[in-house]
Amino acid sequence: MEIRGKAALVSGGAGGLGEATVRRLVADGARVVIADLDENRGKELAADLGDAAVFVRTDVTDEASVAAAVAAASELGELRVSVCAHAGPVAQQRILGRDGSPMPQELFDRTLRVYLSGTFNLLRQTAAAMAALETLESGVRGLVVNTASIAAYEGQVGQSDYSAAKGGVVGLGLVAARDLSAVGIRVVTIAPGTFFTPAFRMEPEAAHEAWGRSVPFPKRMGRADEYADLVSFLVGNDYVNGETIRIDGAQRFGLK
Repeated sequence: MEIRGKAALVSGGAGGLGEATVRRLVADGARVVIADLDENRGKELAADLGDAAVFVRTDVTDEASVAAAVAAASELGELRVSVCAHAGPVAQQRILGRDGSPMPQELFDRTLRVYLSGTFNLLRQTAAAMAALETLESGVRGLVVNTASIAAYEGQVGQSDYSAAKGGVVGLGLVAARDLSAVGIRVVTIAPGTFFTPAFRMEPEAAHEAWGRSVPFPKRMGRADEYADLVSFLVGNDYVNGETIRIDGAQRFGLK
């Protein structure tokens, strides 16, 4: 699919993997909605990219908020690509604490609401917008890229909520691709390993030293532009559909 001259929407587009993806899609010729809760960073990024991008404050768990972002993207052009790259809170607690008390249910529910329900909310609404478009020469109407994690497969201690949410995103992928095949919309899931983003709140060198040593090769953390490169590849290759692609340097999470 050729994205030049078309529109795209990226949730979590104001930082980390999302920002890199916004920049790459703009470089590929798209006009992009930066859908995020971070107004300061989102507006800065939109200003940096000029007419090629607009910021829309978006809560992926809210139906009306996502609808507004989809409408804004449709005003930029034909919405052909949606990338779900938002982040959110994670409990980072064991199921049972040291005193034997269980992890609060609300923490588990909160993580699933953002990472899994929020992903589905964006998927269903962007798919509806794409389905209303004419097919392109290849017969495709659009592409939805969801973001899981290798924690979906090898969740570490304290990741019950996050692993369950990301496992749900993986499980959603093939079903969504089959559901949407009738209208020519592809669904692909990316499962990143340990990627460096501003969320680490530390210098890149220190982060790579602390977190990159467990990666077989390259022996470093992933770069956000490498995630964005994969999104760009998926846009251009219409035969990749219903798949979950690990991008992790052959990393497999251990117990902790």
